Amino acid sequence: MSGPLYVMRVGGGERMERLLHAALHDHAVQTISPDALAQGLHESRILFAVGVDALGQSEEFVRLLRILRGSGDCLRGSVAVIVVDGEDELYTKAAAQELALAANMAGCAFPGKPLVEGTGSLYNQHILAKRMDLTWEETYFFRVKELVSRLLSYEAPRFANPKVLMLHASDNRLSNTVWLGRQLLQRLPENFQTREISLQNGTIQDCRGCSYAACLHYAQSNTCFYGGAIPEEVLPAIRECDAMLFLCPNYNDAVSANLMALFNRMTNLLVQQELLDKYLFGVVVSGYSGSDLVARQLLGALSFNKTVMLPPQFCMMETAHDPGSASKLAGVENRLDQFAAHMISVLQN
Repeated sequence: MSGPLYVMRVGGGERMERLLHAALHDHAVQTISPDALAQGLHESRILFAVGVDALGQSEEFVRLLRILRGSGDCLRGSVAVIVVDGEDELYTKAAAQELALAANMAGCAFPGKPLVEGTGSLYNQHILAKRMDLTWEETYFFRVKELVSRLLSYEAPRFANPKVLMLHASDNRLSNTVWLGRQLLQRLPENFQTREISLQNGTIQDCRGCSYAACLHYAQSNTCFYGGAIPEEVLPAIRECDAMLFLCPNYNDAVSANLMALFNRMTNLLVQQELLDKYLFGVVVSGYSGSDLVARQLLGALSFNKTVMLPPQFCMMETAHDPGSASKLAGVENRLDQFAAHMISVLQN
């Protein structure tokens, strides 16, 4: 993947100007408008630089989303990162999640931890600033410069014998989501090593919010404050896999409580190693509507926060309510074939 770094700026004021100058002055850059996406921007490296004001998303940002959603695979083969600069304390992450899902469904991949956001006060930089002995603004600018470097050096890994870990917290007998996930695993070649772990266990505890030092202490012994299945079975399986396939039925427009507990307790793993070399795939099933909300939550938790790579078109989204109804959806076998083939193309040498 060669050529310039494409920068798509939507909104933002004087701080955004200084931020981009500091991050990009050493690089060959081509600035483009959202309208350029309608013609396709394939096999490119893209920095989305978005400004949100005290009222949230601008009309120009909404136009960008609509172009991405309406232009097919206009970002096929591209990889991107996102910077969101806010005037206030709200709306930065919501804008980033919406943009990431729209770009991803248009064929764009994202390296792990592809977002740097600056709230109006930059208070969200204060912990790193203290560790780095920098001001909040210096920390923000440093992080964006590092993000651009990671974008330019990113190469998607491939594996001779990919290891895929499927995680869920659903009833195996009745779940449409589990049926879809198992159908995908059955379609993977024999050289793929697959494993399924269920978190449907009432003893699973959410994170208690230990200090960093306490979490590191437990992690060095491969356990955590609560112990149990997560540090003993789930986290080692995540450490060993090349890709995670999360099965997420829509519970009140969110993932289930047990999956959220896992997301929170993955910090125990991250204090020892980042997950930048692992891919995230998802299957989201809604009984009525809202699969996009759950998909955004999934990518936000695991790619933005837990450093996992987001391959293009990472998520299969279906609508099925009654037990067993997923298998009767029109065209579902073809969609399963296509998504499994997509997983193979992402993971295999």
